[in-house]
Amino acid sequence: MNVSRIALAGGVAASTVLLLAGTASAHVSVQPQGEAAKGGYATVNFKVPNERDNASTVKLEVNFPTDHPLASVSPQPVAGWKIDVTKSTLAKPLEVHGKKINEAVSKVTWTAEGGGIKAGFFQQFPLSVGQLPEDADQLVFKALQTYSNKEVVRWIEEPTASGEEPENPAPVLALSAPAADAHGAPADDKSAKSDEAEKTETTASSDEASSSTDGTARVLGIVGIVVGVAGVAFGVLAGRRRSA
Repeated sequence: MNVSRIALAGGVAASTVLLLAGTASAHVSVQPQGEAAKGGYATVNFKVPNERDNASTVKLEVNFPTDHPLASVSPQPVAGWKIDVTKSTLAKPLEVHGKKINEAVSKVTWTAEGGGIKAGFFQQFPLSVGQLPEDADQLVFKALQTYSNKEVVRWIEEPTASGEEPENPAPVLALSAPAADAHGAPADDKSAKSDEAEKTETTASSDEASSSTDGTARVLGIVGIVVGVAGVAFGVLAGRRRSA
């Protein structure tokens, strides 16, 4: 009986923890496909769960950071959703690949053309973004989620210094260390590196094959010697038996 009670209590506690964890993480978030390296480009997904039982999510507005504007923002089409990209003039022009950029995307809006995101479902909204800043560890995107009952949830609270998650956290994109060729290596240099790597691999394979052949020859030689010695011994023993 005591064992059953303990098991029941443990099951209830585990279910409570999972329920609370699910509730805490059910908000608009952003994650890269792979890595979002400083100074490079990345594809990111804004994940939008529907948190209401009596309404669908019909609109998502994502505001881009003004302290680190992104010159290139390209949304991927999402079936059943209309996409609007808003650009704004920059107070300080950006220089990307030797060109001055005077405006950047300030907001992307997805509006449902059908039923939107139903209760119990989520939707991902992909974007290609860049060039990511080199002097920041993260980018904060403030988002507004609109439901079919006209309710608007503002996911705009920035991370706190203590690390405690706010009630309505804004999506945060963590930036990883810059890749070696984040700025793009010249094509000739890449080809040279590729040829050198191929030569190294070919040489290594040749050495490995040669080593394997030498090893096989040694093994066969040793086996031959052993067989020869065994034959001689057998002959000597047979001669002695005949003499006896």
